[in-house]
Amino acid sequence: MEKRPGSFYVLSAVFALFILFLYGPTLTIGILSFQGPTGGLTFPMRGVSLHWFRDLFEQQAVGDIWGAFRRSLALGLMVMVTTVVVSVMGGFAFRKRFYGSGILFYLIIASLVIPSILISLGVGLIFSQLGFKIHWATSGFGSQLTWTLPFGLLIMFAVFNRFDKSFEEAARDQGASPWQTVRYVVLPIIAPSLIGVGLFGFTLSYDEFARTLLTAGSYNTLPLEIFGMTTNVTTPVIYALGTMTTLFSLLIIGAFLLTVWVLGKRRARLGSDAGKGV
Repeated sequence: MEKRPGSFYVLSAVFALFILFLYGPTLTIGILSFQGPTGGLTFPMRGVSLHWFRDLFEQQAVGDIWGAFRRSLALGLMVMVTTVVVSVMGGFAFRKRFYGSGILFYLIIASLVIPSILISLGVGLIFSQLGFKIHWATSGFGSQLTWTLPFGLLIMFAVFNRFDKSFEEAARDQGASPWQTVRYVVLPIIAPSLIGVGLFGFTLSYDEFARTLLTAGSYNTLPLEIFGMTTNVTTPVIYALGTMTTLFSLLIIGAFLLTVWVLGKRRARLGSDAGKGV
């Protein structure tokens, strides 16, 4: 067996430190959330129990956590669906050059470099000046789209730049209409990418704080509720909430990845069956 060079171990140590830097804070919060009833916010731990997780179900103790969670979940689903639909439509539109496409592209990307708090302030001011009520499902929804749509569009631009148009030509040669070509050829091929766009849209919305701060109105989303808790909650219940939201996020990511895997297996099976038929 060939001996590994010393640089391998140095780089491995650097990589391990990088992983620890990324996930160490989350792991620390997870450990501290399992403290006993007399536990505090720092080490050393005082006992081990599920006491602070049970406290999450006492609304009067920590605020409207579950209401905030439901709002964030609903908002995330709204943003996810809108991001997928608009990104696909934008991807189709940019497959061909049109007048002003370059300017439009840079306007879309510009929202990524503008400070988030300014986006939140601007959307809030527009709604106020137009006489609309500032609400998490309207102004909050709009401000979050300025964050998720550019990512979704960039993904779809990359997907369609690599898309083999011969598949569409073959479908048209077989008599398929433009809509049938999109529905039965294009969409199934780019389905994993659509799932990726949906995952981006949901996760970016679910944990968005700055763009929602001045556009959520009277009802907090979960990130805003957690931020409010940091000013008046001095028990590990906030760690328990962080652990549960992290597990929920990982569950969502796992569900999306499982869907991509199932679709990939299904496509492989269909391709194998088609090959046998030929």
